[in-house]
Amino acid sequence: MDMSADLLVAENVTKKFNGKTVLENVSVRVPAGKILGLVGKSAAGKSVLIHMLRGSEGYAPDSGRILYNVNRCPECGNFDLPFDGVPCSKCGSAPKRETIDYWGLKEFDPERQEMKGRIAIMLQRTFALYGDSSVVENVLEAIPSDAKNRIDKAVNLLEFVNMTHRTMHIARDLSGGEKQRVVIARQLAKDPLFFLADEPTGTLDPYTAGLVHRRLVEYVREHRIGMVFASHWPEAIVQMADHAIWLDSGKVIAEGDPKEVTDKFLSEYKFDKGEVKAAGEPLIKLENAQKHFFSVSRGVVKAVDGVTIDIKEREIFALVGLSGAGKTTLSRMISGMTPATGGTVRIRIGDDWIDMTESGFAGKGRATPYIGFLHQEYTLYPFDTVLQNLSTCIGMKMPAELAKMKAVQALTGVGFPRKDVERILYAYPDSLSVGECQRIAFAQVLIKEPRIIILDEPTGTMDPITKTIIAKSILNARDELDETFIIVSHDMDLITNCCDRAAFMKGGRILGAGTPEEVIGRFDREGRAEEGELP
Repeated sequence: MDMSADLLVAENVTKKFNGKTVLENVSVRVPAGKILGLVGKSAAGKSVLIHMLRGSEGYAPDSGRILYNVNRCPECGNFDLPFDGVPCSKCGSAPKRETIDYWGLKEFDPERQEMKGRIAIMLQRTFALYGDSSVVENVLEAIPSDAKNRIDKAVNLLEFVNMTHRTMHIARDLSGGEKQRVVIARQLAKDPLFFLADEPTGTLDPYTAGLVHRRLVEYVREHRIGMVFASHWPEAIVQMADHAIWLDSGKVIAEGDPKEVTDKFLSEYKFDKGEVKAAGEPLIKLENAQKHFFSVSRGVVKAVDGVTIDIKEREIFALVGLSGAGKTTLSRMISGMTPATGGTVRIRIGDDWIDMTESGFAGKGRATPYIGFLHQEYTLYPFDTVLQNLSTCIGMKMPAELAKMKAVQALTGVGFPRKDVERILYAYPDSLSVGECQRIAFAQVLIKEPRIIILDEPTGTMDPITKTIIAKSILNARDELDETFIIVSHDMDLITNCCDRAAFMKGGRILGAGTPEEVIGRFDREGRAEEGELP
């Protein structure tokens, strides 16, 4: 059996958007049973290459070819991996080796559609789930109704991504990291020949991410499929990839051994934490705050269970914990988006303490205009320019020139070079990278000049250099504008380099608070214990 057969060959692919080259003469080879890792800064071309390999509309190479080598059955037309002497997996007939020039075929050519159906893809921060259905129903939906042992397969996949403890949970109630794992299970349910993943573990805590990395490697090896994934986590590239490529501005800078390539990439990364500033008086107070709700399938669910904590003016405060610990729910309670079902959540506006459990203008309505929230599942208006997204689309009432000036300030504040700002202002979100869109979403928050800013996984899918820019933006906003930040994150570097204090959450409770180093140490110990309990 030829285990070295190349499943994918990309030959000198080049791609331009609006005259700008985003990929330039990039070539890759992925043998069956192997994993290629892509690393690089935001807008390096990683996501473009993944969309091109998938066959996404509008991503046809301007030059070069994408070739898939498969076994095709002449009897039933089924595609299999390109191994010699292996019968068709569907009907048992003898297959023939075939090379598919993927973009050389018309869009609706049956051969191309069949191949596209065997390519699974997972995109950055895209949690494509049926929100009103349970976790297991979401996975079952991806398995053909006539497939044998559907339930067993769904449960096995949920076990594979460590989500059996959430089987009956409604998808919309999951944390971002939990949704990401269910998306992985749904994609694997399709029995792909090839798996494409853009930041597959970007919103997971380090220990769950490590588990998923090992499981994906195990799946690729066992099923002998091919995989290409992009990640800003050098650890993910080293743990998963057999071969790595460093892309920058669409060009291959280095390729080869994953550790050597990521070491070269990280040589540009440096961050010196500034001096910790003195915090002011308490600004946010929670006393025995609770968020309990009833589920028909699970009874009473304690998403947040008796949290008492103060957060001070000008403090950068982090919420740390494994996926599903209650961090996002707690942050939404502070913002007034999710009402507490017990205890109190209060925010000081001027000299008055506002009860965020009271609705209406006299209650939380007094505080919410001064709170900015960057959601993990942020959205930009795709048919509006960045300038429109930053001004009229968020309801700012001001003259056009002033709105543009504020937009320029916000974009430079989140790390866009001034020479690029004019281009970014009049660009549409779909023409920008995911990392660039994420910074624009952060700029949307900053442009409103809030007193309290809540950031839910603000750097989960960013490269280390862009993370440095965002960390400096947070520190600058706190120092120059007296803003208070609450950061929900699994990014230990961001928390260490940026935050003044942190709290460790588990099971809806805060188990301890202190310096970032103290809390990360506890998180590390808890994570290792959790990891040791896994099957």
